[in-house]
Amino acid sequence: MDPTDLAFSGAAEQARLIASGVVSAREVVDAALRRIERLDPVLNAFRVVLSERALAEAQQADARRRAGDARPLLGVPVAIKDDTDVAGVPTARGTAASDLTPRDRDAEVVRRLRAAGAVVVGKTNVPELMMWPFSESVSFGAARNPWALDRTPGGSSGGSGAAVAAGLCGVALGTDGAGSVRTPAAFCGVFGLKPARGRVPVDPGVSAGWHGLNVAGPLARTVADAALFLDAVAGDAPEGGFAAAAARAPGRLRVAVSTNMPRGIVARLGAEQRAAVEETSALLRSLGHEVVERDVDYGAASAMNVLARYLRGVHDEGAAFPHPERLEPRTRAMIRRGGLVPRAALARARAAEAGLAARIGAVFATADVLLLPGPSGPPFRVGQLAGRGATATLNTAAAKVAYYGVFNATGHPACSLPAGFDRDGLPLAVQLAGRPRDEATLLSLAAQIEQARPWADRRPPL
Repeated sequence: MDPTDLAFSGAAEQARLIASGVVSAREVVDAALRRIERLDPVLNAFRVVLSERALAEAQQADARRRAGDARPLLGVPVAIKDDTDVAGVPTARGTAASDLTPRDRDAEVVRRLRAAGAVVVGKTNVPELMMWPFSESVSFGAARNPWALDRTPGGSSGGSGAAVAAGLCGVALGTDGAGSVRTPAAFCGVFGLKPARGRVPVDPGVSAGWHGLNVAGPLARTVADAALFLDAVAGDAPEGGFAAAAARAPGRLRVAVSTNMPRGIVARLGAEQRAAVEETSALLRSLGHEVVERDVDYGAASAMNVLARYLRGVHDEGAAFPHPERLEPRTRAMIRRGGLVPRAALARARAAEAGLAARIGAVFATADVLLLPGPSGPPFRVGQLAGRGATATLNTAAAKVAYYGVFNATGHPACSLPAGFDRDGLPLAVQLAGRPRDEATLLSLAAQIEQARPWADRRPPL
């Protein structure tokens, strides 16, 4: 099989090919590593590549297959975001200010991926402290978007998004504290899922996962890839599993379409981004779904709820770095700003969570799924916000990802799916949000959209 086609085939197809003996795990992993060797000097998607280890694990996977092992991800190359521990490798979190001692064990989500047979090929780049929707740091440089090298792949799971889009792995792990899976998925033209809170194990760190905002999820070429990943790592998959949900027709659904923004965010939805929502609405109608326009009642304080938890989380995580003098000035300013959020205000934000979820979730009384915009505009240019202060960067970043963070605050599952390209050839995306813990419906509907409007056959011009 052509190595490029193999690299772009995605986790589910790679797993099928390996299980059937059409290709070996060694071939699949070698194809990924050769692409990394050729392309990553330009993309900078990876902070560290584990070539020798990955090839040894691939050989073990082939031996297991010959012995009758049928693990679901056997031999599939996966990338891990560099805020998640991989045994024997430091977790840098985007900065040389971190404790760069190699970790003595895998994070639980990585352990589960390995138990499912996955081969870890490396750890992907992030912005310092995972704060931004762009993946640039003084310590490790800028990750770049495979669709346009002068653009960011997003953040904070930007390296993971770039790796999937460029065919450097079958699927990648990201984390999402305010859109950090969905933004890179959107900017890189791949599928990204933010599962419901608690669905996938995540290291809470010293800030309890940015005080409840942060979850872990996949960035993938196809919906089936993401569902397979989720089956491997989720603690409580629904009956039949997520892969089965992605494979079945969703039936006729009620879809509410909303483009109104949470109050307090100063942003404007771009014309092409709005058109992506409108075109997806029309597609859903053509597929037989009931589609209605409906404003979401975000309330007056939803954006502030996210901001308080995010800022205090940044402070709590940043204050624990062993080498704070190595942090970027903008990061130190953000840490100081987070320290101004009183513990009482944080407690009020957490106490308001259930009410906020009920207010926003009221839309699901008459709808099964919510369709929203993705980013409000195209990816930032690499370096566009370099040298900007904390306030300017925060305001600009928040405007770009206005539709994401609220679902971290409420815990609802949400996903980003590709919606074509803009006039400059950059990926467009829309977002689906679902009822509490109902990733199954999101996956089923997203797979139907993917079938009607395929995206995985499009490859960046690398």
